[in-house]
Amino acid sequence: MNGESSMKKAYEAILNGDYELAVMRFEEAIALAPQEADYHYKCSITCARSGKWPKALHYAEQAVKLNGDHEEYHYHLQTVQAKLLSQEAEALLAMTPPDSEGAITKLRLAVHLDPLSLEALLLLGALYESLADYEQAAEFAKEAIRLDPQHSAARRLYADVTRKGRKQGQGSNRRNRRRNR
Repeated sequence: MNGESSMKKAYEAILNGDYELAVMRFEEAIALAPQEADYHYKCSITCARSGKWPKALHYAEQAVKLNGDHEEYHYHLQTVQAKLLSQEAEALLAMTPPDSEGAITKLRLAVHLDPLSLEALLLLGALYESLADYEQAAEFAKEAIRLDPQHSAARRLYADVTRKGRKQGQGSNRRNRRRNR
């Protein structure tokens, strides 16, 4: 058996909806032809689609290492890294007490690596909302809406933070306003 025949079997498994078998077949192809960057890349994509993010990261890194000139490999690696950073940020927020600053750092890096990451944008927006920084929250929610205008959670977050921001602004104006008599 050669790498190409394992790749064909991997695609057959994908067409049949068996992603576990597909990953096994991709790994078989990699074992037979470890220098084939494309095998690593395709295995990484299937791992990512299956939610096996650490494994997806490993194969994405290998693809870039084997063929650093391929732009698509770099982009895929960045999206996998962004996803893992978002997951790490969620774990920081689940701690008692939550590590908001650490989560912000990870999420900002995730957005830098993958500007199309709705997940990271929404998490940042919600995090800034929880910190009562409605301006920052609105900025991230607005960017999420720009990427997906029909995304209901992004639209709801934007509406909430702009409303809260207006209320916050009105409260500070009332205290500083003097009556003209």
